[in-house]
Amino acid sequence: MARLPGAAGLGLVAPPSAGSVPVAGLADPVVVGELVTARARALRAAEPRVAATVWWYSASAVLLAPPLAGLVVGVPLSARPADLSLSVGPGGLPVAATSTALGIDPGPELRELLTAVIGAVAEVGGLRERPLWAIATDSLATGLLTLGRVLGAVPAVTGLAGRLAEAVGPPLPEPRYEDVAGSRFVRRASCCLVYRLPGGPLCTSCPRRTPAERAALLERAATRR
Repeated sequence: MARLPGAAGLGLVAPPSAGSVPVAGLADPVVVGELVTARARALRAAEPRVAATVWWYSASAVLLAPPLAGLVVGVPLSARPADLSLSVGPGGLPVAATSTALGIDPGPELRELLTAVIGAVAEVGGLRERPLWAIATDSLATGLLTLGRVLGAVPAVTGLAGRLAEAVGPPLPEPRYEDVAGSRFVRRASCCLVYRLPGGPLCTSCPRRTPAERAALLERAATRR
């Protein structure tokens, strides 16, 4: 996976300076709590639910990166927690994930991964699990869209999203995309709560925006590509 263009930016290469956390340990709220607390300090996030949600927003994108990349390039990397390591930078920020084994069936493996970590994040943040599953589906959709752009195969790669989510099963929502001015974007199902951080922006595609406002911002983003 390190040979993929921009692999480091895709969360597929562990930086030498980052710490390593076995993903199997992320089923433990104590372990997740330490990472979320570090992230809260770095972001000056006072609310536990905000810190936990923002941490999961980053962590889900990174944790899904190896199995998604493997699926796209035909090297089935395991998504089982026992086969994954999470690289963590300063302030508890998830920066990369690596898989040490080949996978067999990505749907059940991703379900095992998401179920384990989401349960711990929900406990740490005092959150319902369903919004965290929605963040995971947006991370899945975004990861495939990014890989599609890197490989110049956006329709083919994003076409995998629905089948993969169906294989994972409920409560993972269906990933959605929308095409604006010739560019494809993720139609978000979740809010990452970044706007609740000091000085945090409301994301361009945030579902909290009105449809008209979101469409105008996406069209502006499309013209810059």
